[in-house]
Amino acid sequence: MNNTIHLTDNCIEGCLIEGENVPDVLQIAKIDQLKDEPELLIYPHSFYDLNDAICDLSILTTSDYRFSYDCECLSLMVHTGNLMGFVGVNNTSLSIHSRFTHKKSNGQVDENGKDYFLYYMLQKVLSINIFRLEHFTNQDDNILDFLLFFFPYMLKKALSQGMYKEYRRKQYDDTHIKGTINVPRFIKNDIPFKGGVSYSSREHSYDNSLTQLIRHTIECIKHHPFGAEILNNDQETIDYVSKIVIATPSYNKRDREGVLNENLRPKVHPYFLNYRELQQLCVRILRHESLKYGKNQDKVYGVLFDGSWLWEEYLNTIFSDLGFSHPRNKEGIGGIRMFEDNFDKNSRLIYPDFYSEDYILDAKYKHMNGDVRRDDLYQVISYMYCMNVPYGGCIYPDDSNKKTTKFKLAGRGLEYKESSGGILSIIPLKIPQVSDNWEIFIQEIGKSESELKYIFLSSSQ
Repeated sequence: MNNTIHLTDNCIEGCLIEGENVPDVLQIAKIDQLKDEPELLIYPHSFYDLNDAICDLSILTTSDYRFSYDCECLSLMVHTGNLMGFVGVNNTSLSIHSRFTHKKSNGQVDENGKDYFLYYMLQKVLSINIFRLEHFTNQDDNILDFLLFFFPYMLKKALSQGMYKEYRRKQYDDTHIKGTINVPRFIKNDIPFKGGVSYSSREHSYDNSLTQLIRHTIECIKHHPFGAEILNNDQETIDYVSKIVIATPSYNKRDREGVLNENLRPKVHPYFLNYRELQQLCVRILRHESLKYGKNQDKVYGVLFDGSWLWEEYLNTIFSDLGFSHPRNKEGIGGIRMFEDNFDKNSRLIYPDFYSEDYILDAKYKHMNGDVRRDDLYQVISYMYCMNVPYGGCIYPDDSNKKTTKFKLAGRGLEYKESSGGILSIIPLKIPQVSDNWEIFIQEIGKSESELKYIFLSSSQ
């Protein structure tokens, strides 16, 4: 029997685990190299070249162990970080919700509650339209739901590089000889002579093992309860699905296992790099049932999301419309020189989460409660100094009614008159906590976003 434990992200106080689940929870907590777990997807790190960043993440930390006389661990406290999603091993599954999921009266997460905030961020970042949220919160198959969530995003990203093609050897029997004559086939099929010659030719083809893999995934998704919504998410997705169908005339459902085996190793091509991510996702979707119901003892599997990355990319969907730039530290994109000269081989590049002509912003997903850690505070102020920007701030998700607080900086900040600069702001984005359904949540968080935009629009006037 599978036991599901419901947790929330950034649970500092911890949650008590006891009984038969303790050994499995300990095994999950001991994973210190997430990139070495082939059946555990960490988004976005598993899909991009961000393996170094995975080393900074942990699923769980543990404390307060209680042992029996024969040194068997009977109970412990588990503490979560920024990772959310689902992870399982043996008969134990952990469902790590966002901390903004509906809570019961005793403060524990409501396992039947809808994790509206997590799904909303995924919708915004991946450009997915959710029509019926209840389909995406099926407790029996959460992992597959999330895998399907990524498919349109990865499909569009891959096919934006063009249709994948590779060399394949094809067999012909005609008079237009343009390859190597196949003597055994010629003897078998063309004697007595019928006017054609059997030969093989090595040529580029769109109908190959990778496009076949994508086609099999499309056909698999069609049979899912919300498959039509996934494949008809927008016109671009519809067009790309149609292109894959047209490019794979040799598709046969019975070939699925063979196609999977051909794609267990990633395709290496200097041009079609984005297809690696799509290939990996398709393999996970098609192998989901065997992974879920397999008999592999102690095999860790699941789908997890880096909440801090997701929060940052969600904010980018808001701030990009306000003229903010969004450097990407882990990818080394958009860095700004701290020194005019070459201080060292890295030039000491700095990567503010967001910046505009007069504002620096640092995105924080973790608990803040209106307070800023010393390191975070100094980081924002140093960015303001280096870039000569008058306004700075930290922005975080909040489940209370806290308002934005502003602080006048001393030192160089006094050079600005009154409130014209040298201002550091602590900015909460209110996450709705009392929403009876998805539509109401959308309306309420839309109000929060409008209030956030007003802060920056009014400061620029």
